[in-house]
Amino acid sequence: MSDPVTWDAGLVSRYDHAGPLYRAYPGPAQYRDAISPRDLGAALENCGRLERPLSLYIHIPFCASACHHCSRTRLITRDRSRVQSYLAALYQEMELVSSHLQGRSSVERLHLGGGTPTLLDHGELAELMGRLRRHFRLRADDNAVYSVSIDPREADWSTLGQLRELGFNHLHLEVPDLDQRVLLAVNRRQNPDQTRTMMDAARALAYRSVSMDLLYGLPGQTSASFARTLDQAVAMKPDRLSLHRYLHRPERHAPQRHIRAAELPGRDECLSIFGSALHRLQQADYRFIGMGQFAMPDDSLSLAREAGMLIYGLQGYVAGVECDLIGLGASAISRVGGVCWRNDRDVERYRRKLSYPRLAADQGRVLTTDDRLRRVVIQQLLCRLRLDYRDIEQRFGIDFQIYFADCQAALRQMDQDGLIRLAAQGIEVLPAGWPLVARVCSVFDAYLPVGAQPVHAQII
Repeated sequence: MSDPVTWDAGLVSRYDHAGPLYRAYPGPAQYRDAISPRDLGAALENCGRLERPLSLYIHIPFCASACHHCSRTRLITRDRSRVQSYLAALYQEMELVSSHLQGRSSVERLHLGGGTPTLLDHGELAELMGRLRRHFRLRADDNAVYSVSIDPREADWSTLGQLRELGFNHLHLEVPDLDQRVLLAVNRRQNPDQTRTMMDAARALAYRSVSMDLLYGLPGQTSASFARTLDQAVAMKPDRLSLHRYLHRPERHAPQRHIRAAELPGRDECLSIFGSALHRLQQADYRFIGMGQFAMPDDSLSLAREAGMLIYGLQGYVAGVECDLIGLGASAISRVGGVCWRNDRDVERYRRKLSYPRLAADQGRVLTTDDRLRRVVIQQLLCRLRLDYRDIEQRFGIDFQIYFADCQAALRQMDQDGLIRLAAQGIEVLPAGWPLVARVCSVFDAYLPVGAQPVHAQII
């Protein structure tokens, strides 16, 4: 997919509205059942028995201060006793999970996120990785993808050096914006020099890739201000850049109540910001991977896109084979075989559950055959930008046209509008539809009522 994306403002405006981003299907909104310990144990034991590769996500919920735009599960504290009690619960969870796996599955991907993982001191970080290596088969050859999210305000050269020695080789820089006025509006005091310092440190320490995450739609942002931010970001030359749209839901996320809706850029301004950014990044030789992610031509994501070897999940696009996902920590999501679950989102309840001891799963779901089928369809569209009917028919023993008869009218409309090309053999997402591929996927979502526009996140 080396061709430039086509930006059709009228088409985008018509199809841009809130909906699922499909980092998981079914999504956590469908995890409504109390998942039984027997189902969890059987799923983990089967994963270990078959030696299926693993992706581990570790959630560290602590932050030193509250950013007003935040929608994540986090706890504002520098109290080391609270950190230590959480880590003790996390280590208990590691032991419980690994007892089912019996050390048979290799960890091909690892992500340490939060919150602010680097609020852990050097001793805590070393112990965390030591425990992980004790309980799971972590790779030692630096060929797996072990990544960590960094707040440039809460890290320095020594921290990045230690993380590299501990086996991390991919760095995610959390940088909502580089405009001081916008950052002040979301209670985040951060200057561009802090970000540049982390970028320089990562290169000197031979991290394999560095990504920068930017948010648009924040209070006080304009097309002009974001263009300046993007110019600064491009000048730093991160290997990857991700653009995510801020979704204002103060009724659900308490920190957002500090943001007045009147201060936010409107829908048309947000679309203008993304359209201009798309053009600017392609000028700078970034390749559009999908879902707001961009990468340089020699980055592993770009190479995987060209080779048809992308996977899309909770950490966005990754290169390589699909893995079972195990999430450790409060709010973390797991998908092992045909069983999905989410840990309790409340940090204290999560800790108390593990003190019994038992796994901290709150709600979950055992996937149906229909869930699995639709998940494969959605993954192929997101990762290959095309769908082969015969492949789906052979894998699931269906007649595609009959099974998805209720989807045909919406697909024909998208074909007429130029998002996709329908053929007897399958679907191809056209360049004008690449930024809107999640909208194409939504046609196959069994949990979206016809005509519904649920609030999940903005597609663009």
